[in-house]
Amino acid sequence: MDDKGSRSIIPKSGGVFHELALRIKLIVRLMGDRRVNPLVKLLPVGALAYWIIPDIAPGPIDDALLIWLGTYLFVELCPPEVVKEHMHALTSVIDGEWREVPPGDQPRIEPPQGS
Repeated sequence: MDDKGSRSIIPKSGGVFHELALRIKLIVRLMGDRRVNPLVKLLPVGALAYWIIPDIAPGPIDDALLIWLGTYLFVELCPPEVVKEHMHALTSVIDGEWREVPPGDQPRIEPPQGS
């Protein structure tokens, strides 16, 4: 019997939807980065265009596969240091403490003096 403990197909870092949201955020950040080759940026755009434009092959499986392949290749073809930088920015945690501010200590925001 295997003594490795319980295994799960769901990532421990937050689940499938968390990983999907992280991947989408990474792609959006990479699309806006000037260090990524504009020709590489055509991959996710082309995958989405293929999804929107009706095609001959029936079924959603080919569409999902093409979108996954386009986004996967896009991230793989981006410069590794740029991908690493954006992943670090998306997954980093800022250390700090949460505290409640008493109602009397809250800063007062004055409306702008206008014409």
